[in-house]
Amino acid sequence: MSRFSKSSAPRLIYYTIRSSSTTTAATPSSSLLAATSHLRHFSAGGNLARKSDSKEAWWKESMARMRNIGISAHIDSGKTTLTERVLYYTGRIHEIHEVRGRDGVGAKMDSMDLEREKGITIQSAATFCTWKDYKINIIDTPGHVDFTIEVERALRVLDGAVLVLCSVGGVQSQSITVDRQMKRYEVPRLAFINKLDRMGADPWKVLNQARSKLRHHSAAMQVPIGLEDDFKGLVDLVHLKAYYFHGSMGENIVAEEVPADMEALVSEKRRELIETVSEIDDKLAEAFLNDEPISAADLEEAVRRATISRKFIPVFMGSAFKNKGVQPLLDGVLSYLPCPTEVNNYALDQSNNEEKVELLGSPDGPLVALAFKLEEGRFGQLTYLRIYEGVIRKGDFIINVNTGKKIKVPRLVRMHSDEMEDIQDAHAGQIVAVFGVDCASGDTFTDGSVKYTMTSMNVPEPVMSLAVQPVSKDSGGQFSKALNRFQKEDPTFRVGLDPESGQTIISGMGELHLDIYVERIKREYKVDASVGKPRVNFRETVTQRADFDYLHKKQSGGQGQYGRVIGYIEPLPAGSTTKFEFENLLVGQAIPSNFIPAIEKGFKEAANSGSLIGHPVENLRVVLIDGAAHAVDSSELAFKMASIYAFRQCYTASRPVILEPVMLVELKVPTEFQGAVAGDINKRKGIIVGNDQEGDDSVITAHVPLNNMFGYSTALRSMTQGKGEFTMEYKEHSPVSNDVQTQLVNAYKGNKAPE
Repeated sequence: MSRFSKSSAPRLIYYTIRSSSTTTAATPSSSLLAATSHLRHFSAGGNLARKSDSKEAWWKESMARMRNIGISAHIDSGKTTLTERVLYYTGRIHEIHEVRGRDGVGAKMDSMDLEREKGITIQSAATFCTWKDYKINIIDTPGHVDFTIEVERALRVLDGAVLVLCSVGGVQSQSITVDRQMKRYEVPRLAFINKLDRMGADPWKVLNQARSKLRHHSAAMQVPIGLEDDFKGLVDLVHLKAYYFHGSMGENIVAEEVPADMEALVSEKRRELIETVSEIDDKLAEAFLNDEPISAADLEEAVRRATISRKFIPVFMGSAFKNKGVQPLLDGVLSYLPCPTEVNNYALDQSNNEEKVELLGSPDGPLVALAFKLEEGRFGQLTYLRIYEGVIRKGDFIINVNTGKKIKVPRLVRMHSDEMEDIQDAHAGQIVAVFGVDCASGDTFTDGSVKYTMTSMNVPEPVMSLAVQPVSKDSGGQFSKALNRFQKEDPTFRVGLDPESGQTIISGMGELHLDIYVERIKREYKVDASVGKPRVNFRETVTQRADFDYLHKKQSGGQGQYGRVIGYIEPLPAGSTTKFEFENLLVGQAIPSNFIPAIEKGFKEAANSGSLIGHPVENLRVVLIDGAAHAVDSSELAFKMASIYAFRQCYTASRPVILEPVMLVELKVPTEFQGAVAGDINKRKGIIVGNDQEGDDSVITAHVPLNNMFGYSTALRSMTQGKGEFTMEYKEHSPVSNDVQTQLVNAYKGNKAPE
């Protein structure tokens, strides 16, 4: 027993008792188990006993028995409930609490009071558990599009993911967004069709939607025995066994033969599974075409190869709430999702022109770890690290490659939602947290022997702003402390100052996002804040070329100022990745080269505030073709001022337009209200781009300006007698109509006039 820490001893015994009843469940492929049989040397504290002769063997074995997975889905698909069941069956928690349970405790992974009250996940929570001698790190992510950065950063560091789909709602708007994020980070995934116990559950409809809407190359791994109230269990198509879940919490799995009345359906679905996988797996295709019998082990290995190469998505089924189908899903995670060494991770070598370097995931290599999430805890800043290579130990000195600072690791912990377990060391493939390390989200840490940085994650631009200020003057310190902390934790949350009114402006991904932060300032920092009307983040842009020729000349005793710039501004070509470009086409030395950066800086500064409504100017290209300088009076300041005035001089000639954020809105309303809802969208200047029928409901997809969507949830409720629901996410900035532009410009001038 000495090899296990006190905290892990009871857990291990508890797990053993529990697993005795689940021995019949499918186990990962025999070849994989054989390759990893030596893992007994892997102790709970993270210390590794190298009993193997070969130095490489011990870490390869321990890595093969590790999985880093995320659970992502649309709002209310059951992600947190599923994670709660996983923790229960693996012995991490000893009782189950529901997300909106009557006992008021709330799910383990929703550790924030706000999450428990609202029944939503706001911050992604990390935990780890053990299932059949495998170590699984799990991150439960939010479903609301407002917290999309939480999903982005979780997927950035994970090796595999579970996409949860609701068997009634099917593939919804946020499912599409999450799936797109998984594709962006090239994450192999399983799909889990949840809520088979609900009225109207239809897993086959959802599977077809996943194929058509998400372009998934997928097939069912299981067939449900009964649906809705009759949902009793599942038939495993690989091993051709029927599994029933007995006991108060579904912990006893009983394996039986396939029910006689289901044999035809099961053989049809198994054939479909084999056909789908053999389209992409040559080895299985050969056996299939030669009509050879395909064993469970052959099929399992083929599905694993196809899933890891991201060409196939196995689909599992069940009902997390009714405790059915969770253990087979866990077996699926072990059998089909990759271990850390089966995923290609690359770093950029800063000392060699950012050349791509593949990280092998070996603990023997130099330390490379990515800080992917920050949290302000009771004991200071908590930094979540994904270790890609090497070993990190408590007390070690590590170097932040982005800042060059050398830092000591004072405390190393493994996270279980908001609880921590101290560990002495952690190696490649693990997700851990460190205390007292000052860094930003996305920083890379090494042991100093290499200068590698990991590629950063995609951070969407904020679309909405609010003016906030503390009600009492005395709480200003706490207020700014809160804003600084949230800005550090969440890259999509920005804080700025309105230069005209002097108000603090917070920007984020939507109304809910900003409401949650205002509420957190109140609860966590005891600061009451007054909130202004939500404002949309407009942008301005130019639509045609305009020339500038401006001379900035000032003589007021002493050294004067002199700088002349000649050139033109024009819109960037469509599809350009940058928002501002500066090109120097000067021939000769009309302007000394040391003044060029000041000219670029001047134009950049001027573009921060367009003259139409004072919003930043985007998609702008500035070209400098000539100019003049004075031997004595020219300075960086003179050229910067010349650039700012030159921009203002030619801006109106470039026919500027205002861009507004347009949202992709998906509505689900009973068909009888379809006319009223569509009419209302037209009134809000929305464009309907899709209209599907799903049972008695109409699913309407539309592009609507965000400015016209304030208070929409109330309007939709009254139009549909409370039966309609909608989700929206940012699509793009596009030009406003002429009448709206005139209205906005007049309002802006009207506000400026009294000052």
